[in-house]
Amino acid sequence: MGGHGERRTQAERDAITVEIGYALSSAVFAAAVLFGAVAGPALLFELPDHVEWLMLRVGLVLAPVLFVARVVSVLLRFSRPAQPSQPGRTSPDS
Repeated sequence: MGGHGERRTQAERDAITVEIGYALSSAVFAAAVLFGAVAGPALLFELPDHVEWLMLRVGLVLAPVLFVARVVSVLLRFSRPAQPSQPGRTSPDS
């Protein structure tokens, strides 16, 4: 990607947009699955009140944490420069 002060091409802007969309959508999915796994039993089954309260709170705390961690990890992975497939080779004929 372009460095500081450089104009990005349309392809680079499109790639960034797609990556942000992927980061957000995969984070929403992961957070929803985590919340469902942790808090779902409290919503589906008759459990003691303190257990339901605890499971819901744990789900409400962990889901946003996972969401942020997923978005950050995807965007940081995208921002790293690509490494050559064969280290040390700079062109196909070398």
